[in-house]
Amino acid sequence: YHYINNEEPHRSRLGVSPEAFEKQMSFLRRHNYNIITLEELVSLIAGNNKIPWKTVAVTFDDGYLDNYTNAYPILKKYNIPATIFVVINRIGKRLGRDDYMSWEQIKELAESGLVTIGSHSMNHPNLNEIDSEDELQYEFLESKKILEEKLKNRVDFFSYPFGGVSADARASCARAGYKACAGTNFPKGYPGDDIYALKRLRISENSRNLFIFCVESSGFYTYIKERRDDY
Repeated sequence: YHYINNEEPHRSRLGVSPEAFEKQMSFLRRHNYNIITLEELVSLIAGNNKIPWKTVAVTFDDGYLDNYTNAYPILKKYNIPATIFVVINRIGKRLGRDDYMSWEQIKELAESGLVTIGSHSMNHPNLNEIDSEDELQYEFLESKKILEEKLKNRVDFFSYPFGGVSADARASCARAGYKACAGTNFPKGYPGDDIYALKRLRISENSRNLFIFCVESSGFYTYIKERRDDY
């Protein structure tokens, strides 16, 4: 997920309305999905354990204010854990039409016991376009350091800006001390058990149709998408 508001779905595929988001979270609960934290998911993968059927982990990228005002109350209502990845140099700011959460709001989420805060870099660059190891490490290490200092807690997870991951970025993520890193854009056939390149599915307003959401959240959509060129 990215935006949870009523405006963004009309502008891009990164937005989901609060109404649709609540329907989706209610669907997961009513149909007994195994909703786990990112920590639990990584433990399953790292231990070579079979992931139970209908297992999902909910994540948000960028740290938009509506994650706090619109998504968080719904997560609490259905007791659904989630990870929110924030961009350090956007915290508490308004950039264009986008408002971002404040440090106080992020701290409240981190202390809720329901939300895990992860890093989405310092400045949200495309890491695949950075050649300098020092610049890469800055985006990984400095963001981790600042979050840990502000939240007084370990920060173990990173989400790659723009969803893509290069071999250099993946290696830098591991060296920075993260337990796992997540993306969205992967080449065909990329393995699903790489904890430094966790595959995710981008959810859009199209998924307000619960049949579509069911197909996507079941993993069947991803399975077909990755194999469609074979037929």
